Amino acid sequence: MNVLSRPLPAGVHTDYGATFPPKTLATFWALWAAFWLLMIGVSIEDQLRDPLTRWWEPVLSEGSSALVSTGWMWLAVRVRERYAPYLDKPLIWFASYLRWLPLVFITWITVVYSIRHGVYAAVGRIYEHPTWGFVVVYESFKLTIFTGLWLGILFGIDSYGQWQLQRHRLLQTQKALAQAQLAQLQGQLRPHFLFNALNTVSALMHTDVARADRLVATLGDLLRISLRSSENEMTPLAEELRTLELYAGIMHERFRDRVTLSWQTDQTLLDIPVPALLLQPLLENVFKHGVEPTVTRVRITISVRRESGSLEIVVSNSGSMLAPEHHDGMGFRNCRERLGIIYGDAASLRVCNEGDGVAARVSIPLTGIIQ
Repeated sequence: MNVLSRPLPAGVHTDYGATFPPKTLATFWALWAAFWLLMIGVSIEDQLRDPLTRWWEPVLSEGSSALVSTGWMWLAVRVRERYAPYLDKPLIWFASYLRWLPLVFITWITVVYSIRHGVYAAVGRIYEHPTWGFVVVYESFKLTIFTGLWLGILFGIDSYGQWQLQRHRLLQTQKALAQAQLAQLQGQLRPHFLFNALNTVSALMHTDVARADRLVATLGDLLRISLRSSENEMTPLAEELRTLELYAGIMHERFRDRVTLSWQTDQTLLDIPVPALLLQPLLENVFKHGVEPTVTRVRITISVRRESGSLEIVVSNSGSMLAPEHHDGMGFRNCRERLGIIYGDAASLRVCNEGDGVAARVSIPLTGIIQ
């Protein structure tokens, strides 16, 4: 077994294919080829100043060096997966490669000078060079500089690839966690509006069977939309408002002598995607805290408009003020968390007392959604 390709120690796992992607590898070899072409070109220009030098001699000199060096560099690239775990420890990473330098010196000098002597002998000439002692010292020094330079380039490329891989994994992990959290939040929302709707039907079925029957039909439509929303975290605004209308219709049947509903919608915004079931908890809070505790008539307004590059949805009611303990209820908290998961800091939910009532304002960025 090649000592350079021994298996990794137990417990060490890498995914190196993503660390050094094909495009980056092609760029590395293109840089390598350009370097050697430059070296050959400079050598030709320099040595041809001597009229006794033939054109193939500088080509042979640098070409043989390029051939053997490419072989070693190919091996270095091939075994880089073995040393990937040490990219965060540069000294260990470089030492792992540099320990092979004595073997590189011996094979490089032996093969390169054998090629040169062989070619010269084939054309009936003698390849002349300094003493072997000088050759060994000179070529070893040159190879040390050369190896350090290209290992530095390889280390930089691999480190960048490893950073990209770790960044990709982190983003995937964050996305998976966000999706799991979003699913949990959606699961918390559905029972709330379902139980409220069923309670409303239960309250009417013994006093007005026809109204209760209409509510059951409306509730069926509402549940169908709710189940569809479980397949996608986003839904068109038109669908979200339809869900809100169905829920409002159920609650209005229960409190129709005490509630007036008003809808103010910019029709050009109906195709904008919004988080599914985002608005229902806000309207639920209006009925729970603004309508149920009072016998006075309550005016509820749902408005949708464009505001400074954002989609602004306002659910407001008159006749009651928001108590401090309700500022951070489950409905508001879930809405804020879902907005944070999907939009980060670009979206917001603000709930405050306005005039003679309360307004919940949802702001969602339109940048990247519509022109």
